[in-house]
Amino acid sequence: MKLGTEPWINVGILTDRQIRFDLYGDYSTNVTNKTLSGIFKAELKDNKILCSGSSIQFETEDEIFFEPSDAVSESFVLKDVLIGVKFHWERREKQRFNYYLKIIKNGDNLTAINYLPIEAYLTSVISSEMSAKCSINLLRSQAVVARSWLLAQLQNKDKEKSKEPSLRPYSNDQELITWYDREAHKLFDVCADDHCQRFQGVTKVTTETSGQAIADTRGIVLMSDDEICDTRYSKSCGGMSESYENVWEPIKYKYLVPVIDYKYEPENLNLNLKEEKNSVEWIKTNVQAFCNTNDPKILNQILIDYDQETKDFYRWKVEYSQKQLSELIKNKLNMDFGEILDLVPVERGYSSRLIKLKIVGTKKSLIIGKELEIRRVLSPTHLYSSAFYIDKEDEIEGIPQKFILYGAGWGHGVGLCQIGAAVMAEKGYQFDEILSHYFPNASLKKIY
Repeated sequence: MKLGTEPWINVGILTDRQIRFDLYGDYSTNVTNKTLSGIFKAELKDNKILCSGSSIQFETEDEIFFEPSDAVSESFVLKDVLIGVKFHWERREKQRFNYYLKIIKNGDNLTAINYLPIEAYLTSVISSEMSAKCSINLLRSQAVVARSWLLAQLQNKDKEKSKEPSLRPYSNDQELITWYDREAHKLFDVCADDHCQRFQGVTKVTTETSGQAIADTRGIVLMSDDEICDTRYSKSCGGMSESYENVWEPIKYKYLVPVIDYKYEPENLNLNLKEEKNSVEWIKTNVQAFCNTNDPKILNQILIDYDQETKDFYRWKVEYSQKQLSELIKNKLNMDFGEILDLVPVERGYSSRLIKLKIVGTKKSLIIGKELEIRRVLSPTHLYSSAFYIDKEDEIEGIPQKFILYGAGWGHGVGLCQIGAAVMAEKGYQFDEILSHYFPNASLKKIY
């Protein structure tokens, strides 16, 4: 990837058997010399892409490229876009986009791609990840983080690595240890959902503030050791952020390390949260932190639309009956543990997030990890975080009939804590101060 000029990217929006879309304006294509506008449908027929409108039909072997006469003022709408994939807010909606539309073959499906400049992409990302009505310094912070993450991924894609065996997930009879980082997409650069970064075109861009934040930080990224930082972010760290290697592959990044999410350390608490006793006490305590807030003005900046279906993110509780838990684990792991006797913490990270958890059943026992695998197995969708401790109740002949999980935070907790950053911005912190808080050992640099 050449730096010094603004890159353009391909964003995968929708993959389905059929793509329905509307063109608002005058569009040309690589397939027909006619100017196109109106309502269209694309589908596969005899291994070709067949596109039809009210008064036109055309087909091609591999790709249709729709180019607007004016990339900014004209737009296209994609229908039935799937968002929140595999999360509790999963749904389909219409979304509007500027710049170029590509429709390509993807196995037995079609994929719709938005081709656009990175800065236009980022304007949507910071409006999709949070409200465009939030503080300018929060948006500036998110802009730099989103830009750094994206450019780091593109650079990594240029030198896509075959991982050493020590860096790969593994499993045996006693342990199933895996992690779910973003795998490189083959047909486009990034997708539009939480797997990469939320991108919803111009659908969510409702104020000028997001555009201003992008303009103010244009080309600025976080750097460490002359490399663009692989920046990460989540909703709420729960009072302390986590280290990269405890969530993903076992590689240390000195800018993705544990950070107390406040001006000073809390008193009367042992912060060695890798120790079980200290971890339980931490989760039980309503620790003062930037992300410990119930202020609706601040939360409305971060928890947009479907995110607001989650209220208890800083400290939370989830209850399962024996039947619910045993069936859930059986379905998620495709293994019959029998009745669940215990959930035993094996290893925790710096933020108290579980890295390894032992499931003990009447038929089978197994250690699972890392944090997202634990969250995946212990929830129909995704548990808020893996920072939790377990209470067992109502034992009958040594078998608990109820399991209660008491937890902290929302998400993996690495890097920027979005709710904490929102609070910092409201308190008057500038975007560079927010970034230096969450990404120690990193510096800002303008690269184009």
